[in-house]
Amino acid sequence: MTIKRFSLTLLILIFSGCATYAGLNYDQLFGKPEVRERTVPVSSPESDFFLSEVKPIIDNRCVVCHACYDAPCQLKLSSVDGIDRGSSKELVYQGTRLTASQPTRLFEDAQSTAEWRKLGFFPVLNEREQSLSGNLDAGLVARMLTQKARHPLPETDQLEGFDFSIDRTQVCPTIEEYDAYEADYPLWGMPYGMPGITNTEYQTLISWLGNGAKMNSPLPLTDEEQSLVNEYEKLLNHDDLKNQLTARYIYEHLYLAHLYFSEVETEQRFFTIVRSATPPGKPIDRIVARRPYDAPGVDRVYYRLVPVRSTIVDKTHMPFALNMPRLESWYQWFIKPDYEVNSLPSYDIAVSANPMTAFRDLPVNARFKFMLDNAQNTIMAYIKGPVCRGQLALNVINDRFWVFFLDPDKADLPEVNAFYQQQADNLKLPSELESNTVPITNWVKYANQQTRYLEAKSEFMNKWFEGGKHLTTDVLWTGNGENPNAALTVFRHFDSASVVQGMVGTPPKTAWILDYALLERIHYLLVAGFDVYGNFGHQLITRMFMDFLRMEGESNFLALLPNTVRHQEFSSWYQEQSPQFSEFLQRNIKPFSQPTQELYLTENYKQELYGKLQSKLEPVIHDRFKIVNTGLSEKNEALLRSIDDIRGEGLQTVPQIVMVMIEADNGNQQLFTLLHNNAHINISSLFSEQKNRDYKNDDLTFVRGVIGSYPSAYLSFKESEIENFVVALRNINGEEDYVKLLDNYAVRRSSPDFWQFSDQVHEFYQRTQPIEFGLLDYNRFENR
Repeated sequence: MTIKRFSLTLLILIFSGCATYAGLNYDQLFGKPEVRERTVPVSSPESDFFLSEVKPIIDNRCVVCHACYDAPCQLKLSSVDGIDRGSSKELVYQGTRLTASQPTRLFEDAQSTAEWRKLGFFPVLNEREQSLSGNLDAGLVARMLTQKARHPLPETDQLEGFDFSIDRTQVCPTIEEYDAYEADYPLWGMPYGMPGITNTEYQTLISWLGNGAKMNSPLPLTDEEQSLVNEYEKLLNHDDLKNQLTARYIYEHLYLAHLYFSEVETEQRFFTIVRSATPPGKPIDRIVARRPYDAPGVDRVYYRLVPVRSTIVDKTHMPFALNMPRLESWYQWFIKPDYEVNSLPSYDIAVSANPMTAFRDLPVNARFKFMLDNAQNTIMAYIKGPVCRGQLALNVINDRFWVFFLDPDKADLPEVNAFYQQQADNLKLPSELESNTVPITNWVKYANQQTRYLEAKSEFMNKWFEGGKHLTTDVLWTGNGENPNAALTVFRHFDSASVVQGMVGTPPKTAWILDYALLERIHYLLVAGFDVYGNFGHQLITRMFMDFLRMEGESNFLALLPNTVRHQEFSSWYQEQSPQFSEFLQRNIKPFSQPTQELYLTENYKQELYGKLQSKLEPVIHDRFKIVNTGLSEKNEALLRSIDDIRGEGLQTVPQIVMVMIEADNGNQQLFTLLHNNAHINISSLFSEQKNRDYKNDDLTFVRGVIGSYPSAYLSFKESEIENFVVALRNINGEEDYVKLLDNYAVRRSSPDFWQFSDQVHEFYQRTQPIEFGLLDYNRFENR
């Protein structure tokens, strides 16, 4: 089949003519809509055209705004299924709803386009008469592309008439409403608030749309991939109860991860693990539930691997390597030890929502090692899972802090395991309340429960560390001398967040030390137990309970400081606290009174402790984010490193994530990320974050490579301009100074060069971090 192409000028004339119709009756013109089959065999010319010509344009120009839960109008253009599903006027992130809403997870909550129509999704492709005029006049994507061609952005730095806030009122017109939309918002063609695509890209998309928007069927696995899938599915589905319980534990911790076979040398393909009612060798009958631990409705659950059918985007990408060494570790941790599983735990919510009860038969040491083995992925699930979108979800953490872990071998003692079992009731989580929750009543319940646990924990620790024995940095996990997950850095970017390996940036205000129970509970609170479609009460109590867990991690860190300064240090993190909160801090810190055995040579205890930890973990901390070996001169690298020393009120105009491309004198380009860390006098308040801001202590972190999924600005300049750039950054003292910096270095969203620069950023990211690479998201790109 020959793919037809059409003249851009002719098409614009066609669509200009359409605008003369006031309120088109599409049923009369093109017949009533009906769901149509658009997928064609992978080997067909239409499939080849889509994969080689069309999909790269959709990925790099459309998916960068239309992927995941926060895609405008729920339009996910990252897969064939998402394109065919179309749009919805319903919001996923709606923190004020009184009752839980119907989940609309692609690939899960409906299995066909017809089912999505019943759930309120409307098409963005023509579903009426399949003719050239019908496909172009009655298809939303075609209309929006042509609207952009007819109404390009004005030549100005700051665009007017656009709302780029993530909580903006969304306008999601159906095709029947489109004439009014175009009349009211002529500049709102697609890409929204960005430069139009090139003529060549436009004609390619219009050719595809005009010919019926045919797309590829799912790509088959290679023989090697299928063989590995068969092997892993066999291992995950042994009949022995010990194996079944282990597989359930693995699934509930990895169900969001993108699994890949790291020993395969060809281009990596990613998979997800799902629950199925059918065993390996048979077609997958996916078990769909709100949470991974909800009752499956079948007698036997099987765990299957399915290929990811969506374009990989950074904001949801959590790569997890499957290989023989990892399988051997799982065997050594879970299967080889001498213990018995006589029955599988119930899926009753009172059991399944509490991992301390559901998995009590699995060795605590095995569970802890499993989570630590790829701790970045474990923590990343909190960050890239559905909970971490929006200010309310994220104002429970500081803008940058370090995370460390207890050594699982040094905590693998009968007394420790017995303590966790004794405290199972006090370790329950709000997730057992499911998706409709009354927050205040339950808040009191869980506050009292946490108090009981902290009192018991303090009593246990006072006995275990009596006289300070064992209380040194030797209790911390060092990654067995080779695992870089032993230290992590978490960045909050106001309404998004990132987690990376290592101790990145200057020493932060706070740090966490996580033991097994704390790490496990955070996973079941913020990942496995969180329902993005839950009501306001569910989301609020999840946020409130995380206050407890954060402070528990912080108090573990403070235990390594002299006991005379612990409460003083903790209180400095929570200034202007309420009397009730002060009372909680007293309960949280003071009961543990044993002295640290760490020897301090100065009175700057916290900074000295950070130095001890950096020295101890040096063998596993790599320099991938450090400003070294960049291809720039040593002088210019030193200038860029000095950015970390900039702090003060003037920084409040600098956005959260700025990506900076610098062309070295040798002609090579290097990509950096500038991160703005917001300081707070405390983060214990739910709704008064602005009142708790501590602007004078805002600072910056400048790193090599990519950190963050949502860049707010792009800067580009040559190595010879570094000194002037750093001076300008140091001298920012308000909006005018920041806009001047943009005038000198920015590639703005209105720039004709924006898409070319975007491609350069993605090419650099993919080339230098191929496994971690995912398309960045432009829903937070600023308009200044």
